[in-house]
Amino acid sequence: MGLKFGNLKKLSGVTFFRLSPYEQRAFAGVGEATGKMLKRLRSTILTAGPFFLLSYVIMEWATEENHKMHRKNPKDYENDV
Repeated sequence: MGLKFGNLKKLSGVTFFRLSPYEQRAFAGVGEATGKMLKRLRSTILTAGPFFLLSYVIMEWATEENHKMHRKNPKDYENDV
């Protein structure tokens, strides 16, 4: 009675190119891309590295100071029974 689901309409002048998933290379170009990424990282580490290092040191100091400020003083509770 009707056409199957994949053949509902005929298109003329339209070309479809499909590649089977079994014919694709999953890791094509990974080595080359990794090399390029490491090269870019080496070129920018001297400009971005100090900023991140300084930010980390400041955050560690601020966290430690926050814990010190919120700690209870044991001398305030010496005479409690």
